[in-house]
Amino acid sequence: MIEGRARSSLLLSAALAAAAPAQAETLREAIALAYATNPVLAEARARQAALEEAPEQARADGRPTLSADVGAGYNNNGIGNAGNANLRVTLPIWTGGRVPSAVRAANADVAAGEQRVRDREAAVLERVVTAYADLLFAQASVEVARIGIERLDRQVDEARSRFDLGEATLTDVAQLRAQRANVLASLADAEAALTSAAATYRAVVGQSPGDLVATVSPPDALPTNLPEARLSAEEANPLLLEQTSIADASAARILRARAVGAPSLDLAAGYGRGAQLSGGGLRGFESEAMVGLSLNLPIFTGGLVPSRVREAEATYSAERFATESVEREVIRVVDTAWAALEAAQLRLQASRDGLEAAELALDGVRAEYEFGLRSTIDILLADQSYRAAQLALARSQSDELIAQANLLRAAGRLDEGAYL
Repeated sequence: MIEGRARSSLLLSAALAAAAPAQAETLREAIALAYATNPVLAEARARQAALEEAPEQARADGRPTLSADVGAGYNNNGIGNAGNANLRVTLPIWTGGRVPSAVRAANADVAAGEQRVRDREAAVLERVVTAYADLLFAQASVEVARIGIERLDRQVDEARSRFDLGEATLTDVAQLRAQRANVLASLADAEAALTSAAATYRAVVGQSPGDLVATVSPPDALPTNLPEARLSAEEANPLLLEQTSIADASAARILRARAVGAPSLDLAAGYGRGAQLSGGGLRGFESEAMVGLSLNLPIFTGGLVPSRVREAEATYSAERFATESVEREVIRVVDTAWAALEAAQLRLQASRDGLEAAELALDGVRAEYEFGLRSTIDILLADQSYRAAQLALARSQSDELIAQANLLRAAGRLDEGAYL
């Protein structure tokens, strides 16, 4: 019995860790590689870099501008060929609030974009964890099937020997061979699933998988209870924070729409000089300089300004409702993820107990078989239950990893440092 349990422990370790060599690949390494090289994240960061230019562009409307123009042509009023050059400086003194409101809206857009990038990062890292967990299970499935075939080969040889001694029948041999064929078919399916899981892993991580380390410590950032998970989601969930920033931008655009109907005041200065082409040379005209104030006061806009204000107010109202909707959805996702994690943890413990019981049952049936107290079918059923228990444990361990990642993302805590 002790030898059977030792053999079982070795088998399970091989199935889950695939005999990891010195350069085994950890989940932390896979996350770091995906975080640094995934093209989806690179695209999101590049778009955010473009979005971050919006506040600077909005501020430019409130800063001085300098322009120059040069012209040349022919005048038929006796001047002939002539040209001119002018410089003009404009300094906005009062914009009616257009510039500050535009800057505020642009800053809110940037803040929303930052949260969008965070959510994209969390989505990619969640895919990494899922791919890692699925690949672990696929590797375990292949290893369990291979070792199961080896064990059945020994049992077939043993049954044939017992048949030669008159202690077994051809039926016993045939039953074992049929079981071996079933396990061989399971191995083919497991190898196909392993190829698919490896392709998914390669797509999200950026390199082909090596031998994965099956033992993954629970992340320190994982919430310890449901109230903590809910509070963390309300404070840090990127989707909720993004929607809040979108609502802030909409509020600023109400002020921007109102400011279009407000007066504006600019300080303008200019300098110009012209020249005439005469007798093969240039004859300059008198230069001209100008400094003054320019006041723009919209009196009647045909209803355009009030309409845009009403549009902005309606949009802001919609964004506030959207924020409330996202908040409710975030809490729902947190509750669902928490329940899924609890269920995964319970399944994991049940699978450990089930594997221990299946191992004891298999050893007991084998011992009783030696004394003629059990039939070949009893051996086959116990062996099948043992393999199923091994796979159930491997699947439960993978499910727990996935459930942890789902909860971390819902709580707004899934980032590159979550598994450090």
